[in-house]
Amino acid sequence: MSEALNELSIRIGEQKGSLVLASEVAYGELSITVAPESLIEVLRFLHDDSACRFINVTDICGVDYPGREERFEVVYHLLSPSKNLRIRIKVPTSEDKPVPSACDIYPGANWFERETYDMYGILFSGHPDLRRILTDYGFEGYPLRKDFPMTGYVEVRYDDEAKRVVYEPVQLRQEFRNFDFLSPWEGTDYVLPGDEKAAK
Repeated sequence: MSEALNELSIRIGEQKGSLVLASEVAYGELSITVAPESLIEVLRFLHDDSACRFINVTDICGVDYPGREERFEVVYHLLSPSKNLRIRIKVPTSEDKPVPSACDIYPGANWFERETYDMYGILFSGHPDLRRILTDYGFEGYPLRKDFPMTGYVEVRYDDEAKRVVYEPVQLRQEFRNFDFLSPWEGTDYVLPGDEKAAK
């Protein structure tokens, strides 16, 4: 498998080497890094080239690196069924720098890009319908960013009496619990629920 990935890496380097910022084969996978302005040309090549034929986008996701100047990475996972190969394309970007949408090449990228926008706030230029897909209409913030508060600000629930969705401040429904993480067979110093029924 690694031989095929090395051949693929050489092929991409020969054809689109000036557009590739970095290339690495590690853990049985080929990863390449490209700039946002080169993304569409590289994706088109990977899709159309007879030696590649990456016709399936299996996932698009975001990654947050708060310490970097370009804080985010958009990561594309592509599959070539005819070659039985996978490739990962990484695109570094910032909060206000949009990444071109891949929807024209991979129509299945539509919802993946919407999810990445919803969770990280990464913008995709040329996307046909870039709006939230997982969070609610009035949701503020981007929940998978490293600086997003753990409990959020408001919670949403359907109020059966009011017959509508209501927003309320977050309330923890139970107190924090302490877990000892010991197996009951290693001997805890308290009676586990149900043990009182056991025959002595």
